[in-house]
Parts: sequence; C-alpha cells; structure tokens
Amino acid sequence: MSTVEIVEVGARDGLQNEAVHFSTKQKVSLINQAVEAGIKRLEVASFVHPKLVPQMADAEAVTANLPDNSAVEYIGLVLNKRGYMRALATCEGNKRGIDEVGCVTTASDTFGTKNQGQTRAETIEETKAIMALAKRDGLKAQVTISTAFGCPFEGEIARQTVLDMAKQLAESEPREIAIADTIGVAVPNQVRDMFAALKEAIPHIPLRAHFHNTRNTGIANAWAAYEAGASILDSSVAGLGGCPFAPRATGNIGTEDLLYMLDRSGVKSGVNLEQMISLSHWIEDILERPAPSMVSQAGGFPKI
Repeated sequence: MSTVEIVEVGARDGLQNEAVHFSTKQKVSLINQAVEAGIKRLEVASFVHPKLVPQMADAEAVTANLPDNSAVEYIGLVLNKRGYMRALATCEGNKRGIDEVGCVTTASDTFGTKNQGQTRAETIEETKAIMALAKRDGLKAQVTISTAFGCPFEGEIARQTVLDMAKQLAESEPREIAIADTIGVAVPNQVRDMFAALKEAIPHIPLRAHFHNTRNTGIANAWAAYEAGASILDSSVAGLGGCPFAPRATGNIGTEDLLYMLDRSGVKSGVNLEQMISLSHWIEDILERPAPSMVSQAGGFPKI
C-alpha cells in the first residue's frame, strides 16, 4: 500500500486569516488533538511581525507550551533572518522549541513585495541565507515556492519561472521544496505537469504540495500532485486558512477531505479520520460557524 505524509498547517496557515483569534491555550489544544489523531508533523507558529499578522503574535508562547514528543516535528514559518532568530531562540537552554523552519519564496515579484517586502530574487537570497544558518545551528529547514500557479496581481506564472527557482533553491539542500497554489487557481493537468517537470529537474529533493481550495479544485490537485510524485501533502483541519495578502484567497484543503480521499484510495497516512472530524467540530464551536471542509459536515463513508 502506498503512503503519504500529511503536514498539518491548521494552527498556522489555518488560523492566520481568521477574524476569531484563538488563544494560546486553544492553539496548543488544537495541536495536541491533531497529534492524538496521528499527525506527526505540524506547522505550529509563524515568526512574523505581530502587527502584520496579529493572529500569530503568541508564536513563542505557543511553542513553549507544546509537549516534548519525540515522535512529532514542530515547524515554525520564517520569512527573514529576524524571524529565524526568533525561531532559533525557542530552542535555547533545555527547551524543546521548533524542530524545523519553513522558508517562503514567491514566484511573483508583486506578491512578494506586498507579502514579504521582497522581490522574487530577494526571497531566494534570503532563503539561502536562512538555510545556511539552519545548517550551522542544527535545525531542519525547507522552503515553499508560493504563487506557483498564479498571482492575484500579475496573473499567470510561467512554469519555467518555478523550475528555475526550484533549481536555485535546491543548491541549499533543503529538506524538501513545497509548491504552493496560494490563491487556488491551479487545475490537475497543470499540477501534474509541474510536479513531473520538477521531479526531472531536481530528482534528489523531495516535493511537497500545498493547495488552497478557493475554486474547488484543491483536492483534485492534491491527488494529481500525489500521482506525479509528491509524497508530502499539506492540509488544514476544518479547511481553515487563507493568505492575508491575497484577495479572496480562501482556505487550505481540509485535512478531513484529504484523509477521506486517501483512505478510500488505499493510500496510508497514519491519521485517524474520525478524530480529525471531531477536532473540526471543536474548532466550529470556537468559530461559531460551520467548517469549510466538506467531510467535516458529511462524515466518513456511511456505516451500514
């Protein structure tokens, strides 16, 4: 049976665009419940300026309250060296802290300038510098190429642009390179072609896929990426998410929706669907609205 690793991004990407701010205690509870369901790798915080993303202002507090579980890996998002140093500080002394930093580059100059204050080339150079620091400090590091399939300001993104970026980033030997459809415009044929080309261009680097479901193609795109060789898929419990700097960009694909597709397709993830549905309902109670993910509403396959 085939296997896929799921990276749960709900506590970071899922919450960063929510009007309802989860408390530190609630974030830690969300993470712990996901781990109890079988998630082994999670984005737990974003080390960005609190004025830009106030939902992530308690990054250090969240990290300090996470259990020291050797079977689980905690990821912190960093956009620059200042963010990296904050993430590194969570590991000082006898503290567990962040296990891995996630860097972000952008395939669009305009989006990069609005989101990170950096052009495409500048995000690549900043990421390379962070990768070198992480290697020096013994931290794992990976990188995402955002707006890989389209930008809300520039429109179409050439596949060759993404391939060229991936080749440059591969020189720093990241743990993996993630390809993100930040605004949810991709369709399966594009995804399949992109990942096939990436597998050929950088065969030694594992590929991860990050899809938003803005136009209801996210789950189909995740399957296309898997078929084309992506062994790691991002998802967000309850289908939460969205980018504060991308107009009308709705949530990530729901972890429950992804699990249902994988389970019924004979692909193992090690994550319990029913427990993730229960976590989604817990989140609904806090948000006081239904979750966007469809399986959280419909449930798994009917039991006769």
